[in-house]
Amino acid sequence: MTQRPPIVLVTSCNRPSGEHPFHVAGRKYVDAVRLAGALPLIAPPFGADEVDALLDTADGVLLTGSQSNVHPSHFGEAVLDPSLPLDPERDAWTLPLIRRALERGVPLFGICRGAQEANVALGGTLYQAVHEAAGRQDHRAPAGQPAAVQYDLAHRVDVAAGGLLAAITGRQHFEVNSVHGQGVRDLAPGLCIEAVAPDGLVEAFSRPDAPGFNLCVQWHPEWRAADNPVSVQLFNAFGVAVRAYRDRVRGPLPRVPAA
Repeated sequence: MTQRPPIVLVTSCNRPSGEHPFHVAGRKYVDAVRLAGALPLIAPPFGADEVDALLDTADGVLLTGSQSNVHPSHFGEAVLDPSLPLDPERDAWTLPLIRRALERGVPLFGICRGAQEANVALGGTLYQAVHEAAGRQDHRAPAGQPAAVQYDLAHRVDVAAGGLLAAITGRQHFEVNSVHGQGVRDLAPGLCIEAVAPDGLVEAFSRPDAPGFNLCVQWHPEWRAADNPVSVQLFNAFGVAVRAYRDRVRGPLPRVPAA
């Protein structure tokens, strides 16, 4: 009997083009969902009262990276640098989406801003400028360089023994890109560190007590994912989780009687 293809919600950002507002998501995230064996569905902002209806359609959630930052009011701070882009409309729906997806056991994979959103949604805080924090390195991409240079491998991450990331990759450490100015400062209650950078910055985390697969990473595994063995492992693991959720929650398509 035919199975429904698993559907993964891909979070969008809000950007103007002239006088017209647009909802946008990078193609690399869409391609990565397809690499995971799922169908990507780019989701526009939803009201908090619509989150369950949205999740009723989904077998997984991919929290995308973005040029914008989570508004610091969500973790009790004022804006440090007004020149940096914010997207409060995205915050308004992704933060409740994250909490509800974890509660329902919908597989969730967060990348860069998406990881920062997840930490804030669950009660954590962020460095607004990692490079200005004592003991932290500059994790931003080199300015003015082509994307291939900006997204090139930049530093090692050390993987926590016995965690989800260790189980997925079978590695104690590997190299990642680094294209972010903000990062996790205080990890939210209930979250578990999965990997750290050489300067101790949290690079990956999960919530082990959630009923479904969840993993958030600070780097960009979606960048040329098919060419990176670790990225392939991550998206394969996500794909296994969304298919298992589909099979458990939705089951096969109903049989269509022969004409």
